[in-house]
Amino acid sequence: MASIARSSLLRQAASAPKFQQSVIANAARAAAFHTTARRDLLPPPPQVVKGTVNDAAPIPPTSPSHGSYHWTFDRLVAASLIPLAITPFAAGSLNPTLDALLCATILIHSHTGFQNIIIDYVPQYRTPRSRKAFIWGLNAATVVVGLALYEFETTDVGITETIKRVWTA
Repeated sequence: MASIARSSLLRQAASAPKFQQSVIANAARAAAFHTTARRDLLPPPPQVVKGTVNDAAPIPPTSPSHGSYHWTFDRLVAASLIPLAITPFAAGSLNPTLDALLCATILIHSHTGFQNIIIDYVPQYRTPRSRKAFIWGLNAATVVVGLALYEFETTDVGITETIKRVWTA
């Protein structure tokens, strides 16, 4: 019985002029809280359906260099960073060859990681020009950072000596 009476009481309260005034006042107060209108900064790309519902999904051509070999290479580079980062400090000697190998491995690891992010989050079929621009930007950034690391290694103290000095400062 209480549940039947509850819905009718709510209807009566909602139809009351006092209730309507409080709803309007609360809406005005909430609207005053928002300072800007909602704007889409990046509108979604065009939505295009190719084919029909019953078409099979296209299977990309198989390539081991873009599949399991690529993943294995990424894991080997990531795993090799651990001994390369520890060896100069544990051995107590600073070797320029080891320092250059560490810089090259960090550069390759960063490049492949950002490349995987671009491949995952900028789809080729929806935004081909954006993806190409991101890949070219990544390649340019990798070249610039590689040149900067080379310059830092050859004309300055090197990355491991810099880390050692920062650590003891």
